[in-house]
Amino acid sequence: MSIVKRNNLIFPSLLNDFMGPDWLGGTDKWNTTVPAVNIKDNEKEFELELAVPGVKKDDFTVEVDHDVLTISSEMKSENEETKDNYTRKEFSYSSFKRAFTLPETVDGSKIDAKYEDGILRLTLPKKQEALPKPKRLISIG
Repeated sequence: MSIVKRNNLIFPSLLNDFMGPDWLGGTDKWNTTVPAVNIKDNEKEFELELAVPGVKKDDFTVEVDHDVLTISSEMKSENEETKDNYTRKEFSYSSFKRAFTLPETVDGSKIDAKYEDGILRLTLPKKQEALPKPKRLISIG
């Protein structure tokens, strides 16, 4: 179990720990349909990247509720083929859900998401007061 804590931002959230590998480090029950997340801490924002190829952007739900960012997707498909004296009906269903606790430094009202080339990218801008202050020269009197 790996936890990254940066500016009171904890990744992955406790929910992901319960749904992921057991606390002793085993991976037997790890759900391989949950996409891995890359997290970048830039000067002005956090960036999250999820590799989810083959999904339509309309299949994603991204929401913020009480400082928790939730990214989920649900895909269903059904095929039926009837020939001569047999019928073949196949269906598939896959879904995932990831939840992240946002730090106080993130402006949750300005989160942006884009999906292209199989990568879902989220930009989480930092609040103005959390940005680094520019250097200033102090005159000596």
